[in-house]
Amino acid sequence: MLAANPFGPSFGDLQIPDNTFIAHMEGASPMANPGKAILESLSAPIASESLAKIAKGKKDAKKAAKAVIVVSDNTRPVPYKGEEGILMPVIDTLMDAGFKADEITVLIATGMHRPMAEGEIRSMLDSRVFDLGIKVVNHEPKNDARLSFLGMTKRGTKVMIDSVYTEADLKIATGLVESHFMAGASGGRKAICPGIIGEESTFIFHGPALMDDENSRDLVIEGNPVHEESLEVAKMAGVDFIVNVTLDHSFHVTGVFSGDLEKAHLAAVEHIRKDVEVAIPAQADIVITHAGFVGINHYQAAKCGVASLGALKKDGYLITIANCTDQGNVIGSANYRTALALLHLDGPDKFNKLLRSPDWVFLPEQWQVQEWAKVFRRIPENHYYFFAPQIPHREFDLLPGIDIRTLGNEDEKDKNVYSRMVELAISDIEKRTGKKREDMKIIYIADGPYEIPVVKEG
Repeated sequence: MLAANPFGPSFGDLQIPDNTFIAHMEGASPMANPGKAILESLSAPIASESLAKIAKGKKDAKKAAKAVIVVSDNTRPVPYKGEEGILMPVIDTLMDAGFKADEITVLIATGMHRPMAEGEIRSMLDSRVFDLGIKVVNHEPKNDARLSFLGMTKRGTKVMIDSVYTEADLKIATGLVESHFMAGASGGRKAICPGIIGEESTFIFHGPALMDDENSRDLVIEGNPVHEESLEVAKMAGVDFIVNVTLDHSFHVTGVFSGDLEKAHLAAVEHIRKDVEVAIPAQADIVITHAGFVGINHYQAAKCGVASLGALKKDGYLITIANCTDQGNVIGSANYRTALALLHLDGPDKFNKLLRSPDWVFLPEQWQVQEWAKVFRRIPENHYYFFAPQIPHREFDLLPGIDIRTLGNEDEKDKNVYSRMVELAISDIEKRTGKKREDMKIIYIADGPYEIPVVKEG
């Protein structure tokens, strides 16, 4: 059976066993005229005055008012250029309201990710941004001189926010709303927290208690402590206006949700909910998934692992393929590697116990490894198969799971390499279990980290 390759036409269709159940999001239809919808959303937003009126009010109150527009980094396929781009309509609205180009800054919400290189930035944003001379800067979470302390949240998060943002008079946040394995959904408040917070601000927000909470999961908003903490931080920082979009499988805009920080975001979440949950008949012995657009490195690939849990039997087998295109580091930071090595050596239970020890010193990005721990509570680590052609085999010594390349001698430059790797993994599972693939339940999660499989009978 063939399925469309998730990484585009550079690779051949994905060959999967004939008895595979393909779990696939139906998805909303792309908008017929997204450019018009974006403009209408700015002028008639949700629970808010129009962006033009807000911007004019800021300019009338302060002649030299400054504006900041927070944008996502390249781990999210937010349309910031082209016919569906949301950035230039925002900038045009601000300039029509009296803001000059040198009074507008585009702030890249890197969170704890690495800063984007100039070439990556120019590739992501509309070229008119640079033609106008608008300043574009990366957030710097470890640069205390670039951070402002705003106080403490009720849970104890030390709120440190990028000063480029706090010093602006008009604050606009943009982003993509999709399911999120910690915060319930991306977008909205996440542009601020974790998008532009300081490293210290992650200690509670991404600490072991919040990460372990049963409500810190996909599509859960009410009662989700990660969402609640993020929202509290965003409210402390102040957000005048948001512009969020939802996308289909081909990254075309299916909805534009602008206006109030909370209400516009919740409207977007409800818009995606019916599409993101995908019915499956039963949990599977083998789940095949992929890391999608977001999986530019091993760190990001954790998202598809967690998203697969609804489809994966206890002690089943999980096969993940990824296209890790990160120009900086195809695995992740030194902190991530260190925490991942501890998980690999100690196992999920001891690892989580270690993080809760009073002697443990918080390690930024340990939160992503806690997500991997959720996967390895469901299955043994040696039931996890992984392949990304960009990650050298020598790097696998302290990575979890099995490097599929060790099971055969495949040409990694072959356009059908992903199919060959899936076949190697399934053949190995047949040998280990003594069962034929025809006698096992197999599910392919066609949308990788973006869909949430749910068992629904009938």
